[in-house]
Amino acid sequence: MCLAMPAKILSINGDEAEVDFGGAVKRTNISMVDAKVGEYVIIHAGFAIQKVDEEEARETLQLWNEFLEDSEVA
Repeated sequence: MCLAMPAKILSINGDEAEVDFGGAVKRTNISMVDAKVGEYVIIHAGFAIQKVDEEEARETLQLWNEFLEDSEVA
């Protein structure tokens, strides 16, 4: 199963960016997208593969958090 998640770009250094997945900060390669600090991108296998608007990113992260919370209860 493949999973791609939205993340907010916090900083950029060349082709690498520090991104926030709603609390988890990681480094990722952004060479395939033209993105700026503060924008949201979809990350798959360590690469930003497309930009996404903030509303869609926040909705996806909220759904993911709800899924994780429900999984912990079960």
